[in-house]
Amino acid sequence: MLARRFLYIIAALIVLVLAVGLGWSLMQDRLMRMAFVPDVAFSALPDATAPDYTKPAAWLARPGMRDDPSRWTPPGIAATDTPRAAVFYIAPTTYLDRGHWNAPLNDAQANYRLGLFARSQASAFNGVAEVWAPRYRQATLGAFLAADDPRSGKAIDFAYRDVARAFDAFVAAIPSDRPIILAGHSQGSLHLLRLLQEKVAGRPVARRIVAVYAVGWPISTTADLPALGLPGCATAAQSGCILSWQSFAEPAEPTLISAYFDQSRGLTGAPRKGTPMLCVNPLLGTPGTAAPASANRGALVPHADMAGADLVTGAVPARCTPEGLLLIGGPPTGYGNYVLPGNNYHVFDYALFWANVRNDVALRLKAFLAR
Repeated sequence: MLARRFLYIIAALIVLVLAVGLGWSLMQDRLMRMAFVPDVAFSALPDATAPDYTKPAAWLARPGMRDDPSRWTPPGIAATDTPRAAVFYIAPTTYLDRGHWNAPLNDAQANYRLGLFARSQASAFNGVAEVWAPRYRQATLGAFLAADDPRSGKAIDFAYRDVARAFDAFVAAIPSDRPIILAGHSQGSLHLLRLLQEKVAGRPVARRIVAVYAVGWPISTTADLPALGLPGCATAAQSGCILSWQSFAEPAEPTLISAYFDQSRGLTGAPRKGTPMLCVNPLLGTPGTAAPASANRGALVPHADMAGADLVTGAVPARCTPEGLLLIGGPPTGYGNYVLPGNNYHVFDYALFWANVRNDVALRLKAFLAR
């Protein structure tokens, strides 16, 4: 239930940006549903459309792929040619159409956005690892605007089934001793947490996990974390742990997120109300600490057409609040067109700290290999 409620919030914020001129303040819920919620019965996409993860076409990124977007780097930085680990990266929601509850794999706009996220998020890991990113029949944005509609849950479950099959294919394809990094964002992190519960926790593969980057998703440190099989990261040199953060400029207005978080139960079954969300400061690799902008090794500032980005050092500070939000000070320049209401920098959770994430995973892999 938290999954749908949280994505309902994120979807609502996105629609605030998209729905300029629609008289938003008068009929929010009705307009959102009219614009994005499918008006058809849920019907699982045909088996014939299921991605075959033994074939390169089923992957957004994987080793040996021509024009792999996860291999992108800003000027002066190069992707490694000798990876020592493998990353399984699950992309966020990019399908906005209301014609289906789940995305067809050939939707041009959704695939274009997938490429953007692979370049701005998955690329942070290409300094030490090869990236595997499955295409999956993700739940459409509108599935999260109908939180109590049973069709929504079916769409999310349907999307997860693709992710689970992709993970099995990923584990089968890489060497049996290759260290594994798990990463996701938003809907991707939702599926990542379920993957941890169902296919990692308590299994031999858990011993191969370098770190889990479940970014852009609220994880209660007491009501969720104990059910995931791995602890939150406490130090920058720790391996086998989970990182998460949600980025807001100040003044931050996360009221809706907090309200829904407080009304739900965690993965352990305990109430989330009154519990902090996991926040690991990506500038330092530790929770509950503040870092000045000078600690930021490089934030990706997108070009106006989103086709590229510049790496800018010392631009964005960060500190974790007691509640578990990541605050980045006043609104930084260069991101205004895609900031969500409430000073929510959700879209840029990775980009704001791109070079630090790159350094963080290198440190954790070094610690893992030394262990």
